Amino acid sequence: MDNLAVLSLLAIAPIAVVGVLLAGFRWPAKYAMPVGYVVTVVIAMAVWQMRPAAVAAATIEGVIIAVTLLYIVFGALLLLATVISSGAMSTIRAGFTSISPDRRVQAIIIGWLFGSFIEGASGFGTPAAVVAPLLLALGFPAMAAVMVGLIIQSTPVSFGAVGTPMIVGVGGGLQDGAGVDERAAELGLSYDGLVAEIAFQTAAIHAIAGLLIPLAIAVFLTGFFGERRSFAEGLRIWPFALYASLAMTVPYVLVARFIGPEFPSLIGGLLGLTLVMFTSSRGFLMPKDTWDFGPRASWEERWMGSLDTDHLGEELDTRKRMGIVTAWSPYVVIAVLLLATRLIEPLTNALRSDAPWVTIPFENILGTGISTTWQWLYSPGTVFIVTVLITYALHKMNGHQIRATWSVAAKQLLGTAVALGFAVPLVRLLIRSGPDFTSSDLASMPVTSPRGRPPWPGPTGRSWHRGSGPWEPSWRGPTP
Repeated sequence: MDNLAVLSLLAIAPIAVVGVLLAGFRWPAKYAMPVGYVVTVVIAMAVWQMRPAAVAAATIEGVIIAVTLLYIVFGALLLLATVISSGAMSTIRAGFTSISPDRRVQAIIIGWLFGSFIEGASGFGTPAAVVAPLLLALGFPAMAAVMVGLIIQSTPVSFGAVGTPMIVGVGGGLQDGAGVDERAAELGLSYDGLVAEIAFQTAAIHAIAGLLIPLAIAVFLTGFFGERRSFAEGLRIWPFALYASLAMTVPYVLVARFIGPEFPSLIGGLLGLTLVMFTSSRGFLMPKDTWDFGPRASWEERWMGSLDTDHLGEELDTRKRMGIVTAWSPYVVIAVLLLATRLIEPLTNALRSDAPWVTIPFENILGTGISTTWQWLYSPGTVFIVTVLITYALHKMNGHQIRATWSVAAKQLLGTAVALGFAVPLVRLLIRSGPDFTSSDLASMPVTSPRGRPPWPGPTGRSWHRGSGPWEPSWRGPTP
């Protein structure tokens, strides 16, 4: 088929089908994703002529990647269940309430400041896995907690995981680029200096955009989840929101300028969190009115889905409150472990080595050349689980409580497992639908889609969707 318009529509059809089912028909993801996966398989085989073995291999690859993601999710859920069961969450909730019972303030402190620190320490989506469960346990609707966790995946992200996007992404990506050394020479910089300059300019741009991120969190909370659905209620907290933004972004930019690309988000988030927690406890810029969600009975069902936090608390049999330092100890342990595994080079190298018990390889799946690996010891999921085991001892939990945490976390994972189990294979099929795994010469579906195709013909004169020009490898990109 050579009709570019039809090919573009077919390439985007799987995503469109999932979007319509999720947003239009309000289907749960565990039902929408399997349908999207089937649509992808049909189009890949019928139109792109993807070989059956490649379809199976890409599906297996997707399942493997989904398992690695579920491992992280399970660790986050297990940690949440643990701090609830031990009684730590009651103390943490009381601590935030003593600073301010205002949900806007809590979302900014936990989401923006604590989340930025976790992003700088770990990256790879870990803040959403930490922030959302913490907010959920504090009494936020599940959808609101997830929204906050995802919105903050903005300003801190370019310096996540101790600067990995800059050091590896930009530094490694430019290394073999034509004209890079010449440009660095024009600016009077070394290659490392050029990367550092790019990092500083990135931080400056992100800081400008980040100025409004905390305010956006507050506005979206009140506008979408408030009893009166009023965006104005979120705007009323603008002095505190701007202050919290500057508390993070000012050191963030300064660190990028004078220290380097490894620590802007980590140090910016940590200093901002410390400063704002200290000043907020003394009432500085605290809102005069206290905003909260409406009565739980008035919440829309889709805000919580199938998650019942009230029943969760009963099942976990929470204990009386403990000291604030002991209660926060699991999150301190997380921060220490993340920093250690990302900053101590011998430890990082050991956790990312090719040793069989460290990295699990899946090579040449079904003889197709499709391969992937799982560095399970380096995964944030392992950090979560190790933290949980340490917490069992720190919080002196008994056998009944420990068993309950694993049971609850496993039950909560089931719905997510189905959705991810089909969503990730869907994506891998889209990516693997290029000429290396098909009987046609069409480029892969993401490249063929309207947003993916370059607006110029291939350098050989053949149309861009043929996938034979020398530009194509850069469009395919590395396998995630």
